[in-house]
Amino acid sequence: MIIESGVGVVRDLRALFSTNERGLSTSEAFTNRERQWELVAAALGEHLQRTADASFDVEDLEAPRDTVLMFHGIGGVGKTTLSRKLEAALASAEHRPAQWGEPSWAGEKVLPIRIDLSRAAGTDFERVVLAIRLALAGAVGLPLPAFDLALRRYWEHNHPGESLEEYVRRSGLRGKFAEMLPQQMQAAVSEVVGALELPGVVGAAVGQVTGAVVRALRERRQTVRALAGCTRLADLLEAEPDLDALSYYPHLLAWELARLPAKKRIVPVILFDTFEDIGDRTHRDFERLLQRVVWLMPNALFIISGRTRLQWADEGLQGQLDFTGPQAWPGLAARDIPPTHTPAVGGRQILVGDFAPEDCDDYLARRLSRDGQPLISTDIRAVITARSHGLPLHLDLAISRFLELRRTGRTPTADDFDHSFGALIARTLSDLTADERHVLRSVALLDAFDLTLATRAAGLPHQAAAQRLTERPLVDENPYGLWPYSLHSAIRTAVRTATDHTDDRWTADDWRQAAERALAALGDQWTSTLAPSRILLIGCLRQGLRLARDHRLGLGWLAEAAWAYIGDSVWEPLAPPAPDEPATSGIHTAADALVELLSALARRQHEHRERTADRLTTVINTGLLPDELTEMATYYLAKAQRDLGRSDASRAGMQRVAAGGGRLAPAARRGLAHLARLRGDFTTALDTARTLGREGRHHRVHGDVWWTQGLMDRAAAAYEAARAEAEQHGIAGERATAQAQLAYVTAFTEPARADDELDLAHHLLSGLDLRATTLTTQIAALIRDAGTTDLDARARLLRTEISVGGLASAEATLELGLAFHHAVRGADAALDAALSRLEELTRNGDYAYYTDIVCFMAGRSIPARPGPPARWLDGEEATRDRWRTLVTARRRGTR
Repeated sequence: MIIESGVGVVRDLRALFSTNERGLSTSEAFTNRERQWELVAAALGEHLQRTADASFDVEDLEAPRDTVLMFHGIGGVGKTTLSRKLEAALASAEHRPAQWGEPSWAGEKVLPIRIDLSRAAGTDFERVVLAIRLALAGAVGLPLPAFDLALRRYWEHNHPGESLEEYVRRSGLRGKFAEMLPQQMQAAVSEVVGALELPGVVGAAVGQVTGAVVRALRERRQTVRALAGCTRLADLLEAEPDLDALSYYPHLLAWELARLPAKKRIVPVILFDTFEDIGDRTHRDFERLLQRVVWLMPNALFIISGRTRLQWADEGLQGQLDFTGPQAWPGLAARDIPPTHTPAVGGRQILVGDFAPEDCDDYLARRLSRDGQPLISTDIRAVITARSHGLPLHLDLAISRFLELRRTGRTPTADDFDHSFGALIARTLSDLTADERHVLRSVALLDAFDLTLATRAAGLPHQAAAQRLTERPLVDENPYGLWPYSLHSAIRTAVRTATDHTDDRWTADDWRQAAERALAALGDQWTSTLAPSRILLIGCLRQGLRLARDHRLGLGWLAEAAWAYIGDSVWEPLAPPAPDEPATSGIHTAADALVELLSALARRQHEHRERTADRLTTVINTGLLPDELTEMATYYLAKAQRDLGRSDASRAGMQRVAAGGGRLAPAARRGLAHLARLRGDFTTALDTARTLGREGRHHRVHGDVWWTQGLMDRAAAAYEAARAEAEQHGIAGERATAQAQLAYVTAFTEPARADDELDLAHHLLSGLDLRATTLTTQIAALIRDAGTTDLDARARLLRTEISVGGLASAEATLELGLAFHHAVRGADAALDAALSRLEELTRNGDYAYYTDIVCFMAGRSIPARPGPPARWLDGEEATRDRWRTLVTARRRGTR
């Protein structure tokens, strides 16, 4: 327990005694906490203003109390360090960090009194009261007769034969003012004995003295007029001098402080640290006594720190505590002030947050040094910072690990700190109930959770334990999230990966069973929702895939969710982080294969199609997926092969999927229609399109055929129908793709309309991840501007982007658009270059008819080329005329 301000440099003695090295500086580093200081400074300023007001009455027991600041936060976040630093800063300006700035109460005498309530300190309520009085003994330097009489009576009744002097000496409360307290108490008794003209022998019996004082007060004698102003003194002196009565004596302290002469006046700031150790939510006896101290001393400011927020403003605690509800504690009823928030008047519950990365590095650099230089190297500090997630306790454990390695003769490396510490688990679990510890471990498996999910994962029949856990500072809350709660990252990592030495640690089977419960609960949330949303689907998939992969669980509902995922063609990223154990990486189970499959499908929007094809081939070759999901991998592999220009392999894959008659059979038939169109077999493509139906995206396939014939109006109508159908069935990706194609065909015929269609396409693409479709809009914008400006720079950028994605089809389409531009401008040399590039791109036979279209645009003859000729739907001449008409119309429009 601390009863007076510390001075000088605080040394990290554990670090100092961990090494023989000379010249090593082990000063305890402190990282600013400027916002917390701003809150303290603002609260103290308001407190001084309030107590200086003429209307302030220290004996008013009904007025609301706004004299408490509560700093709460996860264990190890630095609350005790903050409490100590606040005490030092309030005691002396030389111990106040420079960045905290000058306070506004210069000239006021502020007395910080810090009391450690931890179990290790062995603090009881008697010691709390004595600590406050001992601190006042030195600061005031005068007896406080009303309080001292009551305390002396209590002491002789409860500690017969033990002098207060001996107790102070034995209990560890000794300080430079410890000897003054008994003297002042004796002076107070002597003063009263003299005022009442009692015999000297009577003065030694405090019980008789207090009895005489009570009679004098009741009779309103002038001899005790100095005490007569304390209206409740007689009642307190008459009450049984037990612990309950002692808890009301601080009212006498407050009264004595209020009547001190101006030169002696002080403002106590009482800091209660480790408040969580005084009891629990069921046993509040000690808390009730401390709350009385706070209520009965309205001229003192209290700064309390602990792991959980104060519940005093909760009306539900009426009967457990004396003063409850928002009317009694308006500041404690206000919403928490988050760690990064600007201080606000009224809020008195302050969350102590984690360090920012730069603060972590600064802390590590200054904690251990030699000759003014950091002992811990930059690379090690970076690993520790990343692993800590800003939790100061992790930093301290890492420092201990650093010194331990050096003591054994090893040179620490960054790899030595790329793990979590088991001590974090013990520290976290120390004040949780058994059910709360069970829930904590269960939700450590989840990225985020709600009460239902936490309770189901824990396998408990009721939500009470989960509810209590969510009120702890180790749980972060985001009210706008799909699931509002998540464990602090450092705690979650430690619980999941660090060696657990606690008595109720889980076995491997316990973890697996919890994972099974969590996976089933996620599936129930997705399947039981009347109108499941895309956000819920993605959230359940992300968490479910990780659980199934890391704990080698069966796929269950994940297989059906995978089909729902691909149905909208949106492609949000799904891959969970790498497994905690590197040895478990790779594809060993069906869950591993499904994670890789869905990750490859999502990442293909950002990776070269070659990479996508390789990943999907690996998944198929494992043989771990059920047949339906293998069909999914086969279909998308065939799509990637088509994009890469491997039409024969693509056709084989599409034929296998179509022949299987599964869910993707219509899509595979559509793929075969596309492959026929790539080869210029428009008749087959159109015939196939007529058989596809809605599931095969028949309208879009029709549009893809019509525009190649120069029938832009029919193509536009088909794409409009495709967009409407997709919108009707809520297929966001298909809707955006159809709209992009509509913008593409209108760019040839109606540049003004194309502007509007492109705007809508960009709107529909917002929030989607469709690389090929986005490229279509960029090519459409280039065609819209054909003939009006130099497009070479834009074309070069597009070629680069297309090349990175490995999209051969988009590259050929870009060159076709550029050829249209050159034909409109009559730039024969540029047109020849575009035609040469197209011939090179279509050498394998895919899109070879694009060279025919370029010749149609320019009014040229079709050069001989290998392979069968294109099968134009209504003949070559009619198609030639339509494409040539598009060029001449644009040429007229640009003059």
